[in-house]
Formats: sequence, structure tokens, C-alpha cells
Amino acid sequence: MASREPPATTLPRPEVPTGLALFLTIPYAFFLPELVFGFWVWIFVAATQVANPLLQGWVMYVSLTSFIISLVFLLSYLLGFYRILDSWKILNSLYQGTTSILYMSAAVLQAHATIISEGQNISHYYLNTAATFFAFVTTFLYILHAFSLYYY
Repeated sequence: MASREPPATTLPRPEVPTGLALFLTIPYAFFLPELVFGFWVWIFVAATQVANPLLQGWVMYVSLTSFIISLVFLLSYLLGFYRILDSWKILNSLYQGTTSILYMSAAVLQAHATIISEGQNISHYYLNTAATFFAFVTTFLYILHAFSLYYY
């Protein structure tokens, strides 16, 4: 009769650290910088005079939605809700990969909005430049987070 136990070659899944150790472990250490830099993106875009609402509207949508969903993921890891589903790591990896693609499109559109605003008010140009910088940094953080979830 065949045994119902899993084969001996399956590797145990690594435990997610709890508390402050979560912020020191590589795949999960990217949550806080993503939130901080993503926060600055939508704050800088909201502080500018929106020259092209279609471009910067997409940037605001992506940055604000990503901020809220990343905050939900961070809280779910801190509170232990990830233990409910076995496929939580796959869900997080899909989210990080999709968000990195969406953030890249938002960063490029924000760069275009910065180029458009070059001849206008100099303070709005500087705010758009800062938003562009933080959008590309946030994109890079989401890409690193997606790859680190895949490899760890």
C-alpha cells in the first residue's frame, strides 16, 4: 500500500521572521523603503501643478495603489496573516512583479511630464524632477523585491 506522506526530497519552506527581524531579512526588508519612496512619489506629484492630467494621473494611481497594497502586505506579515494561505509567497511575488512593471511605466510617464514642465514654474519643475527620481528608485526597489522573493 502506498504511503500518503510527502516524499523525503521536499524542502521545508523557510519561516518568515516576526517582529523587527522582518525588516532585517532580505525579501521582506524591501517593504519599508518601497513605502517611503512610494510615499514621496505621490506627495511630490500632488504638490505640483499638474500640467498633463493623463500622465500624472496614472503616476498618482500607481503610486497610491501600490502604497496601500504594500502596506497591507507589510501588515499581513507583521500580524501573521500570511500563515492562512500556502500560496502567500506566490501571491506576493506576482504582486511585486506586476507592480514593478506598472511603476516603470509610471516613472517613464513622470519623466515625460517633467520634460513638459521644464519651461514653466521652476519650483514645479524641481518637484517633478524629485518625483521622477523617487519613481525610478521605487521601481528599482520593487524589481529587487520581486527577484529576491523568486530566489529566496
